[in-house]
Amino acid sequence: MTRVKVCGLTREEDVDAAVDAGADALGFVVDIPVDSPREIPAERAAELVAHAPPFVTTVLVTMPDAPERTVALTEQVEPDAVQIHSDLPPGDVAYLRSRVDAQVVKHVDAAAPETATRYVDVVDALLVDSIGEDGGGGTGETHDWTRTRAATADLDVPVILAGGLTPENVGEAVATVDPFAVDVASGVEARGGVKDHDALAAFVAAAREATTDRGAAAERPTVEP
Repeated sequence: MTRVKVCGLTREEDVDAAVDAGADALGFVVDIPVDSPREIPAERAAELVAHAPPFVTTVLVTMPDAPERTVALTEQVEPDAVQIHSDLPPGDVAYLRSRVDAQVVKHVDAAAPETATRYVDVVDALLVDSIGEDGGGGTGETHDWTRTRAATADLDVPVILAGGLTPENVGEAVATVDPFAVDVASGVEARGGVKDHDALAAFVAAAREATTDRGAAAERPTVEP
């Protein structure tokens, strides 16, 4: 089953709506060097992480230029996972992973998905995203899903698909890439940093339906002529 992460949450009511819709993971954006309506202080992220119910994964999303700051943030926010959206080299990512009590997810620029192989041995998952000129995600832009599929299909690590996903296109994205999970931020927003609860529910439902349809197709027997 394709999991769903809702990212860029800033309010308790949006956390609750994402959980009620069936989201598997919740993302909180902290300490990034780009302008984003989804960025919140570490103290606020810690409050929202504590508000999340059991069995839903909480994710700290940040853009460090060195791993030590993220170690401190992780200790403060106490998420289940930390998602890195910067060009930390594999050695720094491995160091971070050894120092935090959380799983580590590393972003991969969808313009060069082949670079994912550099990080396979030092992360718990990889996230392929459309990256803006400022280096941040949440661009609302899709990318070449077929290329992403070809570059990541054989990786021995879970792959998360992000970048311009919406309730209208997530089904096609799941069918094309067959990812471990999909990640949405701007595609389910009423305005920057505020989620549209109906869109949240529609997104999760569409991702689940695509997973069901894919499974049914795989199980359908082949009829010989």
